[in-house]
Amino acid sequence: MTRRAWLPALAAALVSAAPALAEIAPNDVVFADGAVEASLTGTPGDPVAGAKVMTTNALGNCVACHQIAAMPEVEFPGDIAPALDGAADRYSEAQLRGIVIDAKHTFPDSFMPGMYKTSGFIRPGNGYTGKASEGDPPPILTAEQVEDVVAYLLTLKD
Repeated sequence: MTRRAWLPALAAALVSAAPALAEIAPNDVVFADGAVEASLTGTPGDPVAGAKVMTTNALGNCVACHQIAAMPEVEFPGDIAPALDGAADRYSEAQLRGIVIDAKHTFPDSFMPGMYKTSGFIRPGNGYTGKASEGDPPPILTAEQVEDVVAYLLTLKD
């Protein structure tokens, strides 16, 4: 392959890999007073995908604890956590990102799990064995899913 043939292919591969290179790992997230300014992916989230994450049991399942008036189709929404209506009026994008990543940085007594957290747990279990797991557990949500949830939360205005 000549130099002229492989150089454009290499450039195209690097450009397509750029978003993946920009992703911030869970242990590299920087909090400032509970807020996280930097996007985890370097790209805007998708609010439609965020709504799906929030209502899917195997993903974030935010509606298990929170009520959201904009989601009247959700059966049996939770009522043990604050309603998310008007979240975009109460918090900035950076604050919402920080709360989704790990709410304990903003609300120390929160029982909300850290959605993009892999360390700092008291004793993560290994399935139902009663034994501590080895190594850090994976985050509940991916960086892209966190950004999608934040994008959806930003649509929730009074």
